[in-house]
Amino acid sequence: MTQANYEFRGTDDYIIDDELMLTMNIAISMNKPLLVKGEPGTGKTALAEAIAKALSKPLIIWSIKSTTKAQDGLYQYDVVKRLYDSQLGNEGVEDVKKYIKLGKIGEAFTSGEQCVLLIDEIDKADLEFPNDLLWELDRMEFYIPETDEIIKAKHAPIVIITSNAEKELPDAFLRRCAFHYIDFPDEALMRRIVLAHYPDIEEELMKQALDAFFYVREYFELKKKPSTSELLDWIDALMRSGVPINNLRNDLPLMSFLLKKDEDREAVKNPYGGLR
Repeated sequence: MTQANYEFRGTDDYIIDDELMLTMNIAISMNKPLLVKGEPGTGKTALAEAIAKALSKPLIIWSIKSTTKAQDGLYQYDVVKRLYDSQLGNEGVEDVKKYIKLGKIGEAFTSGEQCVLLIDEIDKADLEFPNDLLWELDRMEFYIPETDEIIKAKHAPIVIITSNAEKELPDAFLRRCAFHYIDFPDEALMRRIVLAHYPDIEEELMKQALDAFFYVREYFELKKKPSTSELLDWIDALMRSGVPINNLRNDLPLMSFLLKKDEDREAVKNPYGGLR
């Protein structure tokens, strides 16, 4: 078996485990979109940013909303502006291309160099949205009937698709993607992540902050569990504040950096639920 050629190995501030590194690099070599799932705060979106940084490639981000249609990612034909220009007698109305604006997939396909295309939170769109992109992502091309033009990818982009698993994605779409579920970091990996951001952190603060962080995540029933980014912000706030850190699990100073919902802050302060 040939040794895999690892193009992407993470960055100084994006720590990647071996399984994700292997899956990512195989997906790149196969020209397959990589579908990444995991709870919020596990680094799904940051993965695409890290790949672009590590491989020195442009990053194109398509953030999906509930109203987003697949067509939006390909191109949009501004027929209203063309009609308006026609009524005003403006020149160039006969040139339909003037009124075609490429979407994020169109930008990725026409890029002069290979780029990283992030389709972020695909599960926010309706159920048909993923299936509507099957042909374009499979063939790396799409057709613009208004100009009778086929847009083919000059360089197949590295496609990262994220999902928070809010709804199931169609089987036909899943078959065309490589897949990885990013587990929430355990304490050892989280220590590496913290060190990547704060290499000079005092060992006692590291120990106390991780102990308190995982205790809060595991012991309390929370609406929104604190994520990696909130842990990093909390540590930053603690270092700037100079507050005592000898008993972070019980005291939880600067709690608002860690817990963003009122009911969660009340839950950890509840003497019956109990900080211990």
